[in-house]
Amino acid sequence: MVFESCTTHSIRILTISMQADQHRFHGLTHSADLVEADLRRRLAPLGLQHRQARVIEAMARLGPVSQADLAAEFGITPASMSTMTDRLLAAGYISRAPDPASRRQNVLDLTEKGRAMLAGIEAAWAEVDAAIETVLGDDADRFFDLARRLRNGLGGAVPGARGQRARSAANR
Repeated sequence: MVFESCTTHSIRILTISMQADQHRFHGLTHSADLVEADLRRRLAPLGLQHRQARVIEAMARLGPVSQADLAAEFGITPASMSTMTDRLLAAGYISRAPDPASRRQNVLDLTEKGRAMLAGIEAAWAEVDAAIETVLGDDADRFFDLARRLRNGLGGAVPGARGQRARSAANR
C-alpha cells in the first residue's frame, strides 16, 4: 500500500477498516443481522417478533410444555422465558394451565390463535430461505449445511427438536 498524502483522519479510517477485516466471523455476524432484519420485516404483518415466532414454532413441535422445559429448549433461564411467554399470553397465542402431574408447575400450550400463526410463520421462514438461495445460488445448500454444522458444533439445536425426538422414542 502507498501512503503518499495521508492525513491523520485517513490513517484512522484505514486502521479501522483493517481491524474490521481482521476477523473472518464479522461477515457472518453482519450477514446474520441483515437476515434477521429481513425476517423481522416479513413477520411484521403477523404482529410477531422473530423470537416470538420461534417460541410458537417450538411449542407446536413440543405440545403442552412447562415454562422451565421450554426455556431449556432455548438455552435460556426460566425468568427470560417468562418475559416472552407473558407477551404471548397477553396476545392470546398461548394458554397457561396447572400441570395435572405437578401442582407446582404450569403447562403452556398453543391456543387456536397461536396455531393459526404457524402458516404465516412458515411462509416467512420460507421467504427468507428463498432470499438466501437467490443470493447464494448453487452454494445455498452447502451454506445451509455448514450453518447447521456450525450451530450443532457450538452446542446449539433447533428449539423443540429434542423434546420432539424424546416423545417419538417414548411412543415406539
